[in-house]
Amino acid sequence: MTMRRAFYIFMLILLCSFAGQAQDISQNGNQVSQNSVAQKVKVFPNPATNVVNILGLKNSNRADIVISDVYGNSLLRYQWQIKTNALNIPIASLSAGIYMVTIISQEQKVQTKFYKK
Repeated sequence: MTMRRAFYIFMLILLCSFAGQAQDISQNGNQVSQNSVAQKVKVFPNPATNVVNILGLKNSNRADIVISDVYGNSLLRYQWQIKTNALNIPIASLSAGIYMVTIISQEQKVQTKFYKK
């Protein structure tokens, strides 16, 4: 009987700990909204050769676009207007590899990766 009671107490503590984590995530609405924006972005072609296209962005008068390598070194920088919820970024000058693209504007901050072949 005590073993069964210990099991129920353990399960109750476990469930309470999960409920506490769920509340922390919902209270931090800013972080959740940034993550959901990043999930809706589509990058293609992947792997890319000359241009990488990014769809699902919010239109903006001015966006800072930074392409960096996997070590965080900034390789290309652009400042463009985002129209029709998309960007076409020229990458012909990059070597083959994995890259991160970061797009920062008043409306959003998006970071995603792409492959250059």
